[in-house]
Amino acid sequence: MVVAAHPLASEAGRAVLARGGAAIDAAIAVQAVLSLVEPQSSGIGGGAFLLHWDAERRAVAAWDGRETAPAAATPDRFLKPDGTPLPFMDAVVGGQSVGVPGVLRMLEAAHAEHGRLPWAGLFSAAIALAEEGFPVSPRLHAAIAAAVHLDSYFLTPEGAPLPVGHRLRNPALAKVLRAVAEDGADALHRGPLAEAIVSTVRGDMTLADLADYRPVRRAPVCAPYRIWTVCGMGPPSSGGIAVAQMLGMLVRFDLAALPPDAPRVAHLLAEAGRLAFADRDAYVADADFGDVPVAGLLDAGYLAARSLHIDPARAAPDALPGQPAGAVRVAEGAAWERPSTTQVSIIDPWGNAVSMTSSIESAFGSRLMVNGFLLNNQLTDFSFTPEVDGRPVANRVEPGKRPRSSMSPTLVFGPEGRLAVVAGSPGGARIIGYVARALVGVLDHGLDPQAAVSLPHAVNRDQPQTEVETPALAKALEGYGHTVRVTDMTSGLNLILAGPDGRLTGGTDPRREGAVLGE
Repeated sequence: MVVAAHPLASEAGRAVLARGGAAIDAAIAVQAVLSLVEPQSSGIGGGAFLLHWDAERRAVAAWDGRETAPAAATPDRFLKPDGTPLPFMDAVVGGQSVGVPGVLRMLEAAHAEHGRLPWAGLFSAAIALAEEGFPVSPRLHAAIAAAVHLDSYFLTPEGAPLPVGHRLRNPALAKVLRAVAEDGADALHRGPLAEAIVSTVRGDMTLADLADYRPVRRAPVCAPYRIWTVCGMGPPSSGGIAVAQMLGMLVRFDLAALPPDAPRVAHLLAEAGRLAFADRDAYVADADFGDVPVAGLLDAGYLAARSLHIDPARAAPDALPGQPAGAVRVAEGAAWERPSTTQVSIIDPWGNAVSMTSSIESAFGSRLMVNGFLLNNQLTDFSFTPEVDGRPVANRVEPGKRPRSSMSPTLVFGPEGRLAVVAGSPGGARIIGYVARALVGVLDHGLDPQAAVSLPHAVNRDQPQTEVETPALAKALEGYGHTVRVTDMTSGLNLILAGPDGRLTGGTDPRREGAVLGE
């Protein structure tokens, strides 16, 4: 089964599985197509986190393809001359927000270990679609209409957004993908295309930054939740830790006794999110640049103590970070994460699985386009303020560093180690709340994946307002003392449930335009 954010991407992945490809092979084909048909969300100019389940070896691998800051980057990158932070969109548009892309190098490394089909044949669907064209979808049209500073590729000759149904061709990207198919990730990280990237960025990114980029295979973050084991991505993602913390704090509540759409469930999830985000902002950043107390943050005793701050009947006004074992407090710094990301969930015929969350950060990234693909603006995921009261902020800009992320690709295993769930979502910093909500729907309430990903959202990121998707839920949460803000919450949850009998069922978020395709 393949669940991706666009039907053409899901079709490309399923075709690879039908040819005898493994889950990682299908993921590569899906990402190549998404670079074309969902360019506002992800692409070869961005990065990704990927969890892989090897059914034969019974092993989880966590692959970090997150972008890095150039070697010449300095902590004051996003400060104005007077030392105050730049407005967010002023920082986004242009080369200073572009991190060294990592998704192709990461997929190449994961394919070398887990792939079954030759790399060169995994790009054929994307190449054909780029040459022949694809119809502009309603979501892509709406994204174009809402954006500014876009390349003319996305506009009519009169400067209007491309209409729904317009057949959009991208021969430049087709040429790039042919080179990638032939030469691997070197086609992007070295030679003429690397030179074009550096020239377009027009900043401190160098050819050496591109050539020296390396993906990292990291230890997955796994924690118990009732009878399950939930595995996610560790730092520089905060997602695996925060999702596990939220679930760990909810263990003492009998969620299964409540209806899945009960306001109390939303209240408890929001309060758990408030506490998890307080810890996240205080302690989590790129672990290669400072100690992150992962074990302390996930310790069952610590989470039980944190859970006591959750009043089942009343919202807290705010939350303070806890004191997990091994923690060294640094200054807290705000960082903005925008919701333009994508999720790919795959299980192949051998039971191997991929959960990959891929992104260029903001919608259309930095707005800079090179040879048919967009460059990311992931460096704006760093905290703009590098220090507070003389103390360094953990998520400050540093040379070669990877910005903190909330991307939360997730694998869940049953009591005997059987793969049970493949999940993840786009959505910026709200991803953590989206994924936790869907997992509670499946694991506690026994919902099918489609019902779980369709539940209304309520998310608190340790902010004064709890963000709520529907007026009805907002009114109910006000009764618990929440200050609420009703807003669009365009998650893109893509989830597969693997039953004990091997039967697969999938769900794709109704807020986007994904497709579930299985055999």
